[in-house]
Amino acid sequence: MSVSRLYVEADLVTGGEAPLGEAQLHYLRHVMRRPDGAPLRLFNGRDGEWRGTFEARGKKAAVALIGERLREQQPEPDVWLCFAPVKRARIDYIAEKATELGAAALQPVLTRHTIVERVNLERLRDNAIEAAEQTERLTVPEVRAPVELATLLTQWPAGRRLLMCDETGGGPPIAEALAGLDHEGRAAPWAILVGPEGGFAEQELALLRRTPAVMAVGLGTRILRADTAALAALTCWQALVGDWRHPTPRLAVDYRTAKTRG
Repeated sequence: MSVSRLYVEADLVTGGEAPLGEAQLHYLRHVMRRPDGAPLRLFNGRDGEWRGTFEARGKKAAVALIGERLREQQPEPDVWLCFAPVKRARIDYIAEKATELGAAALQPVLTRHTIVERVNLERLRDNAIEAAEQTERLTVPEVRAPVELATLLTQWPAGRRLLMCDETGGGPPIAEALAGLDHEGRAAPWAILVGPEGGFAEQELALLRRTPAVMAVGLGTRILRADTAALAALTCWQALVGDWRHPTPRLAVDYRTAKTRG
């Protein structure tokens, strides 16, 4: 039987307890059919990963009893994904897959051609948490409120570089640009910016090109959908700059044998 892996808010320390929400209780009791005493793996984005034990406290409450630490907290690549919101199913997909790919923050960006302006942040965070639980990740990306592009650039943090996916052909191929980075460029914090389905407006392109932190790149000979472009760019960054340059560790005791890690 696979061991359920859960994100919790509580501090993790041997002998402590981590409260579980109603949704987590429902998942363990009714979806995974876990009895009291079932083993868990727990993480909170701060303290690494810990062994836990499921314990119900009545019909609507439960805790995880915290055992020993299984993994120390590890540093992760500091890369944000900034993207124009798209329709619900596709923005859910972006949140899920960007979490799997290691994005540190998810930043919706409103542009002139953005069609979807209302973003369900709670839903995005739920998708991100579920993806982190399923993929052995030790953190959950920060999910931020939507911001206008001009405001984002005005408040851009010093030292963070911005990889802008330019569908107009205004930049070199992404692999060429990233492979050519010097040591300082590879060590810097980064963000990736992908525009809306209609592309950036001319005024927005001009603003981006005046922003010192921006590196414009192309994503090949085909025009990609906005959600595809976001994940393709993040994949390229991880492969050439991020932690895909390191071997895949054997993370969990049941990593090779478990068919599902619910």
